[in-house]
Amino acid sequence: MKKPLRVNIYLVCLLFLTLVISYAQKVETVDGVRVIHNGKSEKWGKDPRISLELVKTIGSIDTEDENLAFHIPTDIAIDSQGNIYILDSGNHRIQKFNSDGKYIATFGRKGQGPAEFYFPVSIDIDPKGYMYISDPQNQRIQILNPEGKDHKIVRFYEKPAGITRISKAGDLFTGSGGSYMSFGLGGLDEPESPPKLIKVYDLEGKIGKEFGQPLQYKDILVNRLGNQFHYTVDSQDNVYIAFDYQNRVEKFSHDGKLLWKADRKLNYNLTSPKAKGGIERSGGMVRVQMPQMNRCSNGIAIDDKGRVWVISLKRQRKEDEEVKTEMRVTSMGGQKSMSLSFSGSTENRETDMYQLEIFAPDGVLLGKIPLSHFVDDIRIEKDSLFLLDKMRGSMYYQYKIIEK
Repeated sequence: MKKPLRVNIYLVCLLFLTLVISYAQKVETVDGVRVIHNGKSEKWGKDPRISLELVKTIGSIDTEDENLAFHIPTDIAIDSQGNIYILDSGNHRIQKFNSDGKYIATFGRKGQGPAEFYFPVSIDIDPKGYMYISDPQNQRIQILNPEGKDHKIVRFYEKPAGITRISKAGDLFTGSGGSYMSFGLGGLDEPESPPKLIKVYDLEGKIGKEFGQPLQYKDILVNRLGNQFHYTVDSQDNVYIAFDYQNRVEKFSHDGKLLWKADRKLNYNLTSPKAKGGIERSGGMVRVQMPQMNRCSNGIAIDDKGRVWVISLKRQRKEDEEVKTEMRVTSMGGQKSMSLSFSGSTENRETDMYQLEIFAPDGVLLGKIPLSHFVDDIRIEKDSLFLLDKMRGSMYYQYKIIEK
C-alpha cells in the first residue's frame, strides 16, 4: 500500500507544480509569433530584484516660479550631457534644466512660425543635441539646434505626425496613439478603418513603412480611444507598444516585424465602452466628448538591459479620483484653435492605483513595483526613471533604478 501512496503524492505534487507554472505564464506560437500569457504570479515572486529611490521632482502646479509652473507637460528628454528637457505643452514651450534640476533656458513660444508651437506632443533629442518636436496642430515636426534655434521643419499636410522618436538611422518613428492632443484638429470624418499604428518617415516627410495592427471598433471615437497606445524605441530601433485600453504589449523589429506580444492577468475586465462619446458641431466650433472605457496601462519604456517597463493600473479609478478632459476645436475664417479644460479631482496627488510592471526582453513578466502617486507617462535614461503627473501635480518624478 505504501508504494501507491508515494506515487499518488508524487502525482499530486507534479500536478500542483504544473498548475503553478501554468498560472505564472503560458507561451505559445500563433502565426509564427511568440505569444506570452502572463498570470498574476510574476517570475521574481515576492523577491523583487529592483527598487526605486526618489531623487527629486521637477515642476509643481503650486509653485510661484514661472520656470517650474508647467501646464499640461507631455514629454521629457535627456541629452548626452545629462540636461533635462521638459515639453511644457500647455505653455507651448520647452524648459531646459541641468542634471540637478536647475533651470537653464526656455525654447519656443505659442505660434505657427519657426521655433513656435501649438500644443506640441513630444520631444526627442539626437546625439548631437538637436531637438525634434512633434507639433501636430501645426502639422509638422520641428527640428531645433542645441541653442533652440530653428534648424529644419518636416511638413505633414495630410495627417499630423503624433508622438515622434528618432531612430539610430536618422528616420522618424511616429505614432498617433500617445496623446489625445495628437488628433485635436481635424480627421473627425475619417474612414471607419483605423490606420496602422507606427509610421516611419525620412527627414523630408516621405513615408518609408508603417506597421502595427489596430482593432476595429466600428466607431471613429472608439477607434481613436480604444487603439490609443504609448510606445518606445530601443538602441537597436526595435519598437515596443503598450496599449492603454487593450491587454496588449508588443515588440516589433526595426522593419516592422512583430516579434512577440504579451498579456497579463488583470483585476478587472476590458469591456466595450461604457459610453461611446460624441461629436457636436455648431457653426465653426466642434465639441468632442471622448468615450468612457476601462484603462489598463499608461506608458512604456525600455532600460539599458532590454527590460520593458509598463505603467499599469491595479484597479480602475474611483469616482473621487476622476479627472475629465474636455477639448473644443474652433474654426473661423480658416483659422483653427483648440482649448482644453479639466474638471474633477485635480487636487488629489496620491493614489494606490498604479504600479510598474517589468517584463524581460522576451515578454515574460518579471515583477511589479507599486506606486503611490498618479502617473501618466514614463521615460528611462540609463539608471534614471522619470514618471509624469500631467494634470494634477504638473510635475515629473525622477527615480534612481537600484539593482538588488
